Amino acid sequence: MRQVREILKLRLDVGLSGRVIAQQLGVGETSVRDTLKRLHREGLTWPLPDTISDRELEQRLYGTPGKKAGRQKQSEPDWSAVARELKRKHVTLQVLWEEYIARDPDGFRYSRFCELFRNWHGRLPLVMRQSHAGGEKLFVDYAGDKVAVVDRKTGVVRDAHIFVAVMGASRGVSGILCGGP
Repeated sequence: MRQVREILKLRLDVGLSGRVIAQQLGVGETSVRDTLKRLHREGLTWPLPDTISDRELEQRLYGTPGKKAGRQKQSEPDWSAVARELKRKHVTLQVLWEEYIARDPDGFRYSRFCELFRNWHGRLPLVMRQSHAGGEKLFVDYAGDKVAVVDRKTGVVRDAHIFVAVMGASRGVSGILCGGP
């Protein structure tokens, strides 16, 4: 338990300095100053009324024990659901954050949301390591939506697929444009 009454008595009745009070009671000088500031902030006067117990005095000056003052911890989104949603077409962290902030207006700002997601995602274990001899295999995948390609001579617009090809162990990426029907 804090020595609130002793600090107040030694300072306001006896008139000792903060350093002497700290030495006599075995507390820090900042604790003495802080106690006096809290007394004035609460609007209490010395001598204290007899009706105020030590527990009530401490609660008025320092708040309820076990409760931290300041911001409450914000609830985090379900990061596994965020990761699942990111696999869908045209879904980005920006879109997911906008949905999150619509549900919880006091939630994390966008940069913190992204940082927390990256931290969560970075803790996931790698699940697929592959070892390939250079040039042995070619990995191909389509890279999103079709793009419009205009023939300069005729002006005809055609849709085209873009795909990415990577050779195993090559660390190189080749993109090839392929016309579609």
